[in-house]
Amino acid sequence: KGEGGQPVLCGSFYSELFKSFSLICLCVVFRPFHVEHRNIVENEPSERVSAEASVLSSRVHYYSRLTASSDRLLSPPDHVIPCQEELYVYSPLGMAFKVTGGDGGAKNPSIITIFAIWNTMMGTSILSIPWGIKQAGFTLGIVLLISMGLLTLYCCLRVLKSPKSIPYIDTSDWEFPDVCKYYFGKFGQWSSLVFSMVSLIGAMVVYWVLMSNFLFNTGKFIYNYAHNVSMSDTEFGTNGSERVICPFPDTGDHKGNSGISGLYLNTNNYGNDTSDTAVFDRWWSKTNTIPFYLIILLLPLLNFRSASFFARFTFLGTISVVYLIILVTLKAIRLGFHLEFHWLESTQFYVPEFRLLFPQLTGVLTLAFFIHNCIITLMKSNKHQENNVRDLSVAYLLVGLTYLYVGVLIFSAFPSPPLSKDCIEPNFLDNFPSSDVLVFVARTCLLFQMTTVYPLLGYLVRVQMMSQVFGKHYPSFFHVFTLNIFIVGTGVCMAKYYPNIGSIIRYSGATCGLALVFVFPSLVHMISQKRRGELSWPSAIFHSLLIVLGVANVAGQFFM
Repeated sequence: KGEGGQPVLCGSFYSELFKSFSLICLCVVFRPFHVEHRNIVENEPSERVSAEASVLSSRVHYYSRLTASSDRLLSPPDHVIPCQEELYVYSPLGMAFKVTGGDGGAKNPSIITIFAIWNTMMGTSILSIPWGIKQAGFTLGIVLLISMGLLTLYCCLRVLKSPKSIPYIDTSDWEFPDVCKYYFGKFGQWSSLVFSMVSLIGAMVVYWVLMSNFLFNTGKFIYNYAHNVSMSDTEFGTNGSERVICPFPDTGDHKGNSGISGLYLNTNNYGNDTSDTAVFDRWWSKTNTIPFYLIILLLPLLNFRSASFFARFTFLGTISVVYLIILVTLKAIRLGFHLEFHWLESTQFYVPEFRLLFPQLTGVLTLAFFIHNCIITLMKSNKHQENNVRDLSVAYLLVGLTYLYVGVLIFSAFPSPPLSKDCIEPNFLDNFPSSDVLVFVARTCLLFQMTTVYPLLGYLVRVQMMSQVFGKHYPSFFHVFTLNIFIVGTGVCMAKYYPNIGSIIRYSGATCGLALVFVFPSLVHMISQKRRGELSWPSAIFHSLLIVLGVANVAGQFFM
């Protein structure tokens, strides 16, 4: 908003009305509906500024002089601010022409909206889906993935429709925290903020762990290639051109695999252990040094006032996901399928189809299908609002199919025997050696993408937290720097002492999902039905069951 509380939006437009000019920089504003001694240009005729517009302009100028920009008490009231029909585009050439159709130019067709939702939901969780299926069992994992997709879709629909259930109030610009504040007061506002922070900071911690992982393996690949170092003799895994490794073969359920025939495995502990390699390994450690090296790169980026520069690279997320799908397909074709069905008992190489560790998958899936805190904003840009339910359902279907495709293929293609399915890592890329060229490309792309997305996440955390606490997005450098030190410190500690992205994702997903996926959408829906006199016993029981499932999902992360 500009001086006097007048909304301002800047952009660039091509206009057929100025065919003699190739490009004209314009500003879309509300105030230039009155331009002295200039023309107001409609679609066809040109007309002089009207007397009504001149009076309205004087009123806005009057209110602008009554108050400072920081004082909102004497801001121009709504009836003084020009309505949407009085929106004009002002040119430095002294012309102003009307923009017809409001913000219709910003609307997207259904296909764009669907893929925008798909791209937003596709995050780091996709790397942990095969591990989650292993924890739950192959058959139960597929059932849970489909069930969680349906449940989270229903709750997301409840969030999307929640502003429209509030009568007598204009909720066109409301977000879900505003809805929570309306129904639950300050408690709803602050609790929704806290759980939103859990999801964002949890994602930033996962990013730090993954960036440390990808930077380590990328540097390892470059060093080994430059010095002709072979790691095949020091890694526990299969032989052949398509190597798959088990990074921790002697821990947990991986025990017992070391006696497998050398026809399939290399278990020797010798290699190119030169002094130079030992020095490199000491200074290029995944947990001891790399997390600290990232501070030099990322901490300064978090202190930028604006994150607009990094927003230009969000398309890299789509490229990375598409490349991952291609990579998974190629690996599955080359490795083949390795499946045996043992319903309740595990064997040396296979896990049972139903395991008591299944809550670990539901925690991961809660975050994997989480888009509830921004779905209202995403759907506002949909051109056909009557198709919101259909488009959101199709987007969830695509997301579910993507997760199912990656999870099932990686689990099925994992070579058992000679390796046990229990060797599948929380980041399935860790099951491929650092010398794998295709995986090296994937890690490099993901590293660059996460380096650009991490400041965006930090910007969202700063804006939401600082706005609520101090009323400003950037109160001071000290405040912002202190917040960033806390976020970075949390990421460094987790990357050093607990670099398990699967567990981090499931804990943060189950925690934020408790409030923003299960509890608040269900309570808001039941309260709105109660006030309208439409609440029935089946609806109350079903939505109460959703709340119970959310609580059980959190409890399962600690006891399973």
